[in-house]
Amino acid sequence: MLALASLTGCSRPVEVVLPGRAGDPACQAAAGRWPASVSGHDRVTTSVESASVAAWGDPALVARCGVAAPAPTTDDCLTVNGVDWVATALTDGTRFVTYGRTPAIEVLVPRAYAPEGSLLPAFAAAAGALPATGRHCS
Repeated sequence: MLALASLTGCSRPVEVVLPGRAGDPACQAAAGRWPASVSGHDRVTTSVESASVAAWGDPALVARCGVAAPAPTTDDCLTVNGVDWVATALTDGTRFVTYGRTPAIEVLVPRAYAPEGSLLPAFAAAAGALPATGRHCS
């Protein structure tokens, strides 16, 4: 399991690691569609200056474009607004990664926002900008 961003907020920038494919043109297109706010929470500053990463609220909800696309898995997979997401429980929330899109978007949702999956519609426009691979949740 990757612990790539802190799911707790503070007055300092949210610590985020830039994913390997953050510079991919598809991520640049997706980043132009990040939501201005998520469930009433405004964007907050991140530790890296890249359009491919964004965060909202406190505790921080973090999105990163350019993560590796997941392989077929037995993890929970759900479809929200036409976008498939693989859900992985973390100790302090849930990690969602687009499925059937490459590069992929990762959204880290702290448990404080439960039910965590209810925030995914805010990311549909960004995720929909990524090229589809033909894989779908089954």
